[in-house]
Amino acid sequence: MTDAPLADAPVSETRERGWRAFWNRGGWWKALIVVVAYLGVYQLLPLLALPLTRPLMDENVFATPASVFAGLALPVILGSIVLLVFAWSLGWLPRPLFTRQPVRGRWWMWFAPVLVLIPVVLRLFGTDYASYSAGVIVMTFVAGLFIGLSEELVTRGLVVTLMRKAGHAEWAVAAVSALFFSLMHSVNALTGQGIEAVGFTLVYTFAFGILMYLTMRVTGSLIWAMVLHGLTDPTSFLASGGIDKVGGAAPESPLLALTAPATIVLVIGGFLLLIFIRGRATPLAATVAGAEAPASRG
Repeated sequence: MTDAPLADAPVSETRERGWRAFWNRGGWWKALIVVVAYLGVYQLLPLLALPLTRPLMDENVFATPASVFAGLALPVILGSIVLLVFAWSLGWLPRPLFTRQPVRGRWWMWFAPVLVLIPVVLRLFGTDYASYSAGVIVMTFVAGLFIGLSEELVTRGLVVTLMRKAGHAEWAVAAVSALFFSLMHSVNALTGQGIEAVGFTLVYTFAFGILMYLTMRVTGSLIWAMVLHGLTDPTSFLASGGIDKVGGAAPESPLLALTAPATIVLVIGGFLLLIFIRGRATPLAATVAGAEAPASRG
């Protein structure tokens, strides 16, 4: 695919032939580099800050707002900053990352955000918030919004853009972005999670990734996928009392008891909806002087 002129401020010919031109050609393996680099940053930067954050951390992450910040929010805040700087260096802010999707959504794609919202609402209204302080609840939702920002920016933002720039069909764009999103959660095995829990997490996150891709498509914006993702994690944390716990629905909470079947439906829906994804994006680099490429049908 031929690279087109960039729509942002003039850049030196040497730089355009190097850094930006390299990424503007796209490719799945470049997307993999981005994901692996993000995981490295996500793990490394909090370690560098450990001398400052260790006094704030509690064995129970959700014991205090400071513990939630140090153990949950800080890594994704730092990761979000690094990702935004990286995207800025490529000239991808706001276009193409935060402008309208180049492939139109179809009516059936609305099933995706609905499937994700059902367990979110069940947890939102079924959680016993009395066991947490107000500060912990607020900080958990703040952390969740940054989780949505960082994880959607790296997968449905950067990975999708790199796949589209390489000219891949949208089903492949969706599948690869969901696969990389799923593999990002394989690091849970390093935290002592059992093989069954890790296996379920990988299946769940792949299906969830497909639904986030469809949410982005049908709403026309990456931002809505970030918001929905940003509500999913904190409601899950507060409902289960932990991070990446499988199950945890309290018997005395009928709404939480319904989250397990709702999650199974979500997973099945994600895999089924992948089958119907069609289309191919108009090359995202094909813009001149800031004009958006026309959307193609899919």
